[in-house]
This record gives sequence, C-alpha cells and structure tokens, in this order.
Amino acid sequence: MQDLERKALAILKKFYGYDSFHPMQLEVIEHVMNGNDAVVLMPTGGGKSMCYQIPALLQPGCTIVVSPLLALMKDQVDALVANGVPAAAINSQQSESENREIIEHVFKQNIKLLYISPERLIADMDQWSQEIRISLIAIDEAHCISHWGHDFRPEYSQLGLVKERFPNVPVLALTATADRLTRLDIRERLNIADAKLFIKSFDRPNISLSVVSGISGRQKLKRIVNFIESHKDQSGIIYCLSRKNTEDLAKSLQSLGINAHAFHAGMATSVKLKVQRDFINDDLQVICATIAFGMGIDKSNVRWIIHSNMPKNIESYYQEIGRSGRDGLPADALMFYSFGDVKTLMNFANNSGQVLVNIEKLNRMQQYAEATVCRRRMLLSYFNERYDHDCRNCDVCNNPPERFDGTTLCQMALSAIMRTNQSIGFKLLIDILRGSRKSEVLAGGYDKIKTYGVGHDLTTTMWNAYLLQMLQLGLIFIAYEDEDHLKVTDYGNEVLYGKRQVMLSKFYYDNYQQKPSKKTKQSFNFEGDVDMVLFEKLKLTRKAIAKARGIAPYMVFSDKVLMIMAQEKPTTKAQFGTLYGVAEAKTNLYWLQFTSVILEHIKTTKGR
Repeated sequence: MQDLERKALAILKKFYGYDSFHPMQLEVIEHVMNGNDAVVLMPTGGGKSMCYQIPALLQPGCTIVVSPLLALMKDQVDALVANGVPAAAINSQQSESENREIIEHVFKQNIKLLYISPERLIADMDQWSQEIRISLIAIDEAHCISHWGHDFRPEYSQLGLVKERFPNVPVLALTATADRLTRLDIRERLNIADAKLFIKSFDRPNISLSVVSGISGRQKLKRIVNFIESHKDQSGIIYCLSRKNTEDLAKSLQSLGINAHAFHAGMATSVKLKVQRDFINDDLQVICATIAFGMGIDKSNVRWIIHSNMPKNIESYYQEIGRSGRDGLPADALMFYSFGDVKTLMNFANNSGQVLVNIEKLNRMQQYAEATVCRRRMLLSYFNERYDHDCRNCDVCNNPPERFDGTTLCQMALSAIMRTNQSIGFKLLIDILRGSRKSEVLAGGYDKIKTYGVGHDLTTTMWNAYLLQMLQLGLIFIAYEDEDHLKVTDYGNEVLYGKRQVMLSKFYYDNYQQKPSKKTKQSFNFEGDVDMVLFEKLKLTRKAIAKARGIAPYMVFSDKVLMIMAQEKPTTKAQFGTLYGVAEAKTNLYWLQFTSVILEHIKTTKGR
C-alpha cells in the first residue's frame, strides 16, 4: 500500500496542487482500487470527488461517474479539464454527433473520467459492457436512489442493474446527506449489500448557524438587507418556499440597489442559464431561489446562505447550507422560522407519497429551529454522529440559555426506555414517567416498572422539551422503521450508567422568544497576515483570466488559494508552483499573470 500511497500523492500534487489527502480519502481510494464496493458519506466540500478521480487517474480504463444534473456534470468536467485531466460528459444538451465523438474517445482510452446521467448509462450498458474497459463506477448524489432520502429521483431506481451487468467492477456510492435509514437503503438498492461504509464527520465548523423566529414582512426584509450589507461583495443564496416568493424578494432587493435575481424551475431555460452563469462568474451577488438551484453548483466562494423560510427537513437544510464555505473559509447560514412555514410545509407533507415519514422529518426540522441547545450538536446527532461539546459558532452557543445538571432527569427517561425494551415512543414514555393511568400504560404493564411515575413533578410540556433536548444531544434516536420507537445510543448508555454528565437548557414557557445574538465572527486561521488590498487585486486578475478563458473564476483558483497568495506573495514560477492548491497545469498557465500583479503591488507599496 505504500507504493499506492506514493503514486496517489504524486497524482494529487500534479493535477490538484495538494500535498496531502483529507482524512479518509486515501482509505477509500485504496479500498476501491482493491476491487471493493463502498458507500461514502462526506460533507459538501469534504473531498468526495477525489475518492473516484484519483483511482481513475491511477488505473487503466475509464471511470464512469453517474450524476443527476447537467450543470453539475459541466462544472466538474470544466474543472477537471482546467487541471489537465482528460474528462468528458455525455448529455442531452449536446448533439448526438458530439456524444458519439466522445464515446469514440472513450473506446480509444483517451478519456479517464466520463460523466453521464443514470438513464443514459442504463440505456447504453449492453454496448459498453463489450467495448469499454471500465475501472470504476461512481454514483454521485447516491441518496437520490432511496425512498427514505430527501431527494428521491425515479431515474435512479434502475441503477441496481449496474452491479448485475458489471459484477467485477467496483461501485462507489457517494453522498453528502444521508441519515441512518438512507445509508442502509443505498446499499440495498444498488445491490452492494456488503459495501463498506465510510462516514466522514458531517461537521462543517466554518459555517456559523443562526435562526431568527417570529418576524415577517418589512421586518424580515430589513434583517435580510442588513445581513447582505454586512457581507459586502460576497456571493450568497436566499432559499424561498415558492416561485412567487423568489420573484417578490428579488424585486424588493433590486429596488434597494442590491444586485439580486430570482431563480426557479418555471423560468425560461435561457434566463436560468444566464442567471446561473452570472452568479458563477461573480457578476451577480445574490440569487433568490427555490431548491431548484444549487445542487449543480460547484462554486467554492459562496460566503452565505439565507433560508427565508424553514426547509422541509434537516437533510435539505444541511445540503443547502453546505453550498457555502466550500473553500474552508468562514461562512454564515441564517434561517428565518415561523409557524406559518410549518403550516405550509405540513400541507406539502400531507400531500406527499410518504406522509408519516415526511411529517416526522418536518417535526425534526421544527425542533432544530426551536433548539435551546447547540444547533451543531443537534444537526450532527440527526446524522447519528456523536458530538459531545458545544460548537461556539451558532447563535445558541453565543447567546446561551440558562443551563442545569440534567443527568438525573435524563437517567429517568433512559431507564424507562430500556425497561420497556426500547419499544415505546415519545408520548407513551412521557405517560410512563408522569405515572399516567391511561389504558395503553396499564395494558403494557408499564405501571409495574421501576421508573413508572418518577417524573410526575414535571408537566407533559416540560418532559417533551427535555426529551427533545436529549434527542438533539444524541442520547436517543427515533427508529422510523420500527414504529418510531425510541432507542438509546452509546452516548445515552454512558449517561444512564453514570459515566457522563449532561447539561440541559432550563425550560421556560417563553423559551422560543428570539434574543439578540452576541455572535462573534469566526476568522480563518492563517499563520500570518493576509494583505487584503493585494487579495482584491488578485480577485480582479482571476476574474479577467476567467472571462478570457470562458470559465468560472473559482475554476482558476479558489478564494482560499488567493488568500494564501496574498499572504506568501510569490514572485517566481518556482515559488508560485509550490503554493497550496496550485497544480502543475495551472502553474504553467497562470504564474506570470499573478506574479506580475504581486510584483507590481510590492513595488507600489514599498516604503509605506
């Protein structure tokens, strides 16, 4: 494996300009290159694409990448080609003659990565199984195959045939958002039941989380405008519930001099493409969008996300905020929440194909919006990730409620769950703890267990609030596939047996009133000072290069790489080529333009 690691690192440096892998990337690369299937969960910006791009460049043959969106395919192919990687896509926006020409190049082994839609792959499988040497099949946005997932797509449902047709080709399923049930479903539906599960932390510590409740109309618009003005010249997305909301908000912002535009599925294709292109090219600061926007956008310098309304589930929320701060620099996520949102989303859930599941997911989203514990802890516990400390980068942490030692209270509830063999839900648990004589309690014999009635001094509302905190903190989880029964986690067991202490937020009936935030801005940790005047000059240079080459500015270099340039100030090709994130191809293409700007800046500022 040492030889493989050495070769993989050489490819990483040559084509991407990085000296080391992120955690878990090399482990996944080794696993699939040994011919094994895998399901990989990594947050947006966590480096999923490296898990199949590096094996593609290390092995003979072609790696097939299944992708659900044309924009995503184009973005990824353009970025790879800019790095000198032979990649292409087959899609319906190209003529059949163009697609056939690309397939010919694949047959001749001139293409290492081929991006394709799930429908096209299924249609062409018979032909390809005879004529193409396929080294790996990567299925991106794999949660789309699951009915449990938040973004089920019927066209993904036939992908289970891929493993039948190519039994000896490793299948790599990748997603940034999948809860426990969705992970299991992905393996089953792709016929890779024995696939190893790789789960990288879902935490995106650079994203600050905030929720504002109980305001609407002009008040909300004022908060949005103030937020945008505090992020001067920084790209952001505002998600709205309806097409009309996107248009109304965009018009309001435009009338106030903010460079904004609406984006939704009902717009003409030519208009959508122009809006998307302007946003990617940094010619448009703000997009007011429905969820139709963003999944296909690989723009690394989105600095903020606003949810004008509460999303329908935590998976959607997590995926949408993950579109900010992909370069690792600080980003902000602000959500507005009202009970009107809940009413609207409840109607959507009641008219969906999976009413009970979608209502439960909506309930968890509402609990997040009303959280009195660290929002990041709650977010990560939803994805069954243990996170047993406060993040200090959310509004609750920076404006904390009154806390108390809730260990004994938690032990009461955890004990009752265990003594009922983890076969009860929220409502029945509260009835048992309060010593209720309801028929369901008596019929189950729950009035005989040791913890019956131990929490009689707390009201139903109070118990509900504290149990929600236990859920948010990751002491328990809801098994949706088992009649919504509550289960105790490993962390919960440690608390139950006195190995851990738990601090809870004290319940008050006016807990949900929004307090003014005392949030302090997080800063990216560079070892030295960044010359921000030079940084702005480098951004202008990047934009000019991107315009001349017909690509997005972030495909030239990310904001993070420009900040490193503004800090280290390379003036020679050798210095430029050793910077973090500067690959061989980009060194040859761009070193002269950027070092000239740096030299001129040094000359004009000397002696100041």
